[in-house]
Amino acid sequence: MLDLRLLRFFIAIYEQKNITAAAERCHVSQPSLSAGLRQLEESLGDTLFLRGKRGVEALPPAHYLYPHAVKLVEEARRLPDLFRQKASRARLNLAVMPDLSKRRLATLLQRIQRHLPSLDLTLSDPETPADCRLTLDVLRREDEIFLPLWEEDYVLCVPIDHPLALRERVELHELQAHDFIECPPCEAHQQTLGLLACDRITLNLVAKAQSKGLVMALVLAGAGISFLPDGLIEEEPALRAVPLAGPRMFRRIGLCYPARQTLSPALSALIPELAAGPTS
Repeated sequence: MLDLRLLRFFIAIYEQKNITAAAERCHVSQPSLSAGLRQLEESLGDTLFLRGKRGVEALPPAHYLYPHAVKLVEEARRLPDLFRQKASRARLNLAVMPDLSKRRLATLLQRIQRHLPSLDLTLSDPETPADCRLTLDVLRREDEIFLPLWEEDYVLCVPIDHPLALRERVELHELQAHDFIECPPCEAHQQTLGLLACDRITLNLVAKAQSKGLVMALVLAGAGISFLPDGLIEEEPALRAVPLAGPRMFRRIGLCYPARQTLSPALSALIPELAAGPTS
């Protein structure tokens, strides 16, 4: 590993073109500077300067080394400042639930960055302890406050070549004629199954999945049709969202943060901005 002190000696010699002047600039004796130059040349395995009576002449290896040496020395000089700047930056750890609209999540992140441009932001798994959570209102804990950000409607999700793909609206009773994929943890699925059960209508359940992303994969594979949030499938060209006749089913997504403990400075500054209006 090269000694930065030797690179500083080299830069001074290269720019001054004189050993004596370079030694004065580096505040070292001429013999120390010459010894340092020899050590650097031995490390690189090449001669950097041609010594003469009027000074030194830079050889091709020195011309090659110079910009790299300047960059390394400058980066080393700036390193303490960079650490001090990083230490002074506001930090926010945001736990994000899976199966969110990438476009709407990106819009939220852009909004956060505009409001807090020097923020040191970390996105975490939903099970990781964090300053706040981006999740559903129904998943709010008792000791949390929920700040709504956007809503997503549940729609019937079908492949683009499915018979229902061209329909403008589908009635609930029509679902029994098609293979259906269930997501047991989803309240919208359970609500619809309950409505159908009241009318003595049963669905042909052909598969189950524990997440909406996995449900979407099954629909894409042609295993059946299902309900999914419109935000999740809006950028999937192989799927079609078909409105379903009946009561509106939707999910509300927002920020959950502690109700009875001190918030991080970044979160305290961010909450009023997010509360001012929805994320579209």
